[in-house]
Amino acid sequence: MSHRRPGLGFALVGLGATLFIINAGVSRVVLRAGVTPAELTTTRITGTALVLLVAAALLDRSALRPPRGTLALLLLVHGIVGVAALQWTYFVAIERLPVGLALLLEYQAPLLVVLWVRFVQHEVVRRRVWLGLALALLGLAMATGILGGELAFDPVGLLAGLAAAVCFATYFLVGEHGVAELAPLRVMLWAFGIATVAMNVVSPVWDFPTELLERDAALLGTFAAVVLPLALLVGWVVILGTLAPFGVEIVALRHLSAATVTMIAMLEPVGVALLGWLWFGEDLGLVATLGCALVLAGILAAQTGRAPHPLPEPPHLAGP
Repeated sequence: MSHRRPGLGFALVGLGATLFIINAGVSRVVLRAGVTPAELTTTRITGTALVLLVAAALLDRSALRPPRGTLALLLLVHGIVGVAALQWTYFVAIERLPVGLALLLEYQAPLLVVLWVRFVQHEVVRRRVWLGLALALLGLAMATGILGGELAFDPVGLLAGLAAAVCFATYFLVGEHGVAELAPLRVMLWAFGIATVAMNVVSPVWDFPTELLERDAALLGTFAAVVLPLALLVGWVVILGTLAPFGVEIVALRHLSAATVTMIAMLEPVGVALLGWLWFGEDLGLVATLGCALVLAGILAAQTGRAPHPLPEPPHLAGP
């Protein structure tokens, strides 16, 4: 696109981030209503893949062509780890942890990417990376309670959040090594298609407890008095929690650089933490809140410390 409109780009990124943030709360409601993380992951991925398939058939049939060679292998990793495993581990984390902390753990990914390129790929990084890493580790110790001598939160949830960070980092690295060269619709279609196959092996969509969709679910916390059909909430996760934010952020990349989109996305953990406080009444305490702030500062420092290659835009698959 020859004519860039940064204002429109920022508006689209803001809309996408808002939808991802709200989706964290909606997903928790669905999980607390009896849907397991594996079932929700399979449903979300399968539903998204089907819509992408229809979109490709109607709008761009070239996206239906499977990539070959190295790109095919990269997309295999992209789909299994960067889509399926990322969403599954994230759903486990938000079911067991405060939603802000779950997303903060996932967003350790940029730190892992910088460490990988420094020590495995031997790429030069700026000194601020090490400051960022120190801040993030200190903040994480404060936020999780390790600094006080014991974990303050569910250990399975913490491990799931860290696993989500590893999956997210894998997405970044795979994107840099070829997948980012493909058209966005083609990447999304095949990544979600591969993830759909993988998750349906683990938790087939036809085993989804459809009787739950006939029930209503309270929105919990501040909105506990509001009751909505669970089917509507699951539909939100697929359409407004996945397809819509993905779509608007892909369009935003026509007006903003990937590095700019990434930097704005780093504010999503703040938004989700605020959502957790307003919606679910989650108060991490002064020490943990300060720790979260240090983690965010550390991630931002590391994010800008890699030279000269900016990271590709994150997928926001698990997040929010």
